Amino acid sequence: MSSIVLTLGVVAIALVLFILEKFPADITALGVMVSLILLKQVTPEEGIAGFSNPATITVLAMFVLSSGIARTGALQQASTWLIQWGGKRLGQQVATLGLIVGPMSALVNNTAIVSVFLPIVEDFCQQHRISPSKLLMPLSFATILGGMMTVIGTSTSVLASGLAGDLGIGEFSLFQFTGLGVITFVVGLAYLAIVAPFLLPNRQVNDQGLSQKYGMKEYVSELVVTPRSSLVGQTLRASQLQRRFDVDVLELIRDNSHFPQPFADKTLAAGDILMVRGGKQDLLKIRESEGLEILPDVQFGQKSWQGNLGEEEAIAEALIISNSDLVGSTLKDVRFRQRYNVTVLAIRRGQELVRDRMGKVTLRFGDLLLVQGPKQSLVGIQTDRNLLLLEQRDLETLRTNKASIALGIGAAVVAVAAITDFPILVSALAGALLMVLTGCLKPGELYQAVRWDVIFLIACLIPLGTAMQNSGATEWIASQLVQASGGLSPYGLLTLIYVLTVILTAVLSNNASVILLLPIGVQVARTVGISPLTTAFIITFAASNSFMTPIGYQTNTMVYSAGGYRFLDFLRVGGPLSLLMAIITPPLAILLYGL
Repeated sequence: MSSIVLTLGVVAIALVLFILEKFPADITALGVMVSLILLKQVTPEEGIAGFSNPATITVLAMFVLSSGIARTGALQQASTWLIQWGGKRLGQQVATLGLIVGPMSALVNNTAIVSVFLPIVEDFCQQHRISPSKLLMPLSFATILGGMMTVIGTSTSVLASGLAGDLGIGEFSLFQFTGLGVITFVVGLAYLAIVAPFLLPNRQVNDQGLSQKYGMKEYVSELVVTPRSSLVGQTLRASQLQRRFDVDVLELIRDNSHFPQPFADKTLAAGDILMVRGGKQDLLKIRESEGLEILPDVQFGQKSWQGNLGEEEAIAEALIISNSDLVGSTLKDVRFRQRYNVTVLAIRRGQELVRDRMGKVTLRFGDLLLVQGPKQSLVGIQTDRNLLLLEQRDLETLRTNKASIALGIGAAVVAVAAITDFPILVSALAGALLMVLTGCLKPGELYQAVRWDVIFLIACLIPLGTAMQNSGATEWIASQLVQASGGLSPYGLLTLIYVLTVILTAVLSNNASVILLLPIGVQVARTVGISPLTTAFIITFAASNSFMTPIGYQTNTMVYSAGGYRFLDFLRVGGPLSLLMAIITPPLAILLYGL
């Protein structure tokens, strides 16, 4: 019993840390692994076994395959279908988008698909003068639903397949639950196209411009260098203006000529105008100490701030993606301005806007940065693996001549796994290698393609499942669940398991939920005499179909800030969808796979 208490104690602490998000999920998972080894709930060999687990390696290989397909522009070419068939009605646009991205998600990692389609959808919304909030959440939800049409569609189903093999019910074949996945996708897409348009918010109308969207009117001003200013004859670098005050100099204007960045070493003269981002208090301090004057009535006035930029300057939105090196750091830590030659004007996190003291803000996955700089610098960001620029990617930066090769490799991986005895692991690794050998990916990009946070999360939490099995915690929890369920029918019990999985996934990652609940669900099934395989499918679908929060699934987090959503928007739109899935998935699974 002491082993059960120790193991469940680790689980309880891990749950609290996952919910509080004080540390990144993969760091919490690493702490779980180390704790279990130190408490002798698993051996050191069992503790690190997750790094050699076939499921972990398969997920890694699928990241590489997805990146190879994305970097060749194969997915971008499907954007023409959205333009051709989208129409003018929102329901038709949602249905068209879902029919494009859903089937793709069955074979390509859905975070890669959302990364590609985010700027495409933003551009489509701008052309049709509709709010991105009407389409970005359906984009995320459609990829989640589509990912459940094959085993390789999500990392969660790959992991569940590996765990099912360890539990003695056999790994899932590639198309084993495709029937269930197709039906839930069709039903879910019908909900998104017919019901969701009435529930989705209408925010961030595109004709506002980025300045109004980020509320920058009070944060960008023009300062004149007067003859008495202490800055006359100095460079911006020497004056340390941007270090001493919480401001960013965005542009230097002299005799109606605009000087783009970098201009830190340009000597300032009387009459120069500095376009500055900063709060009122900092501007007043600069005026007092440096002898600058704030030009009246030019803080945007009646015209858009973008119109004041020089021809070589531009502003854009950049999304911090999941495997970005920037996550967990501050703008100051990474020397963002020097690194990208652009200035961050504001940070959007859901509905939260940060425009002061941005250098001290710890960056998170899903944060949206409003940046300004030379157009060439923004082109550089398009090719950077840490940021996703929310405008259509220039096809010249993609290897479009390799698109057919990448698609062929992806199709071959699926075919080999479907018609031969080779496990998915083997065909996926072979496909990843071919992506590099054929030039679809460069060797250095092989490592950049992998979401190492997901790999560490899976590898470090697999020992938790082992500890729960070794200690008897799985069997104990299963017995308590059976007792608590009373006289529920098999359908009622499976529905209860589905709902419990959905609730746990809302606060944990879907992979963590599968690792915790799949062994318990299988033990419950064996105890009451129902099909362990059907139970495993239900838990896998419940963990993957996460719609109620922006943190329950990576693609939800990606569209959270970009769509200007509030936390409750996901509950309002995703809650009914989750309820619909909870109603139809258990009986469909029983019908298709037996009880």
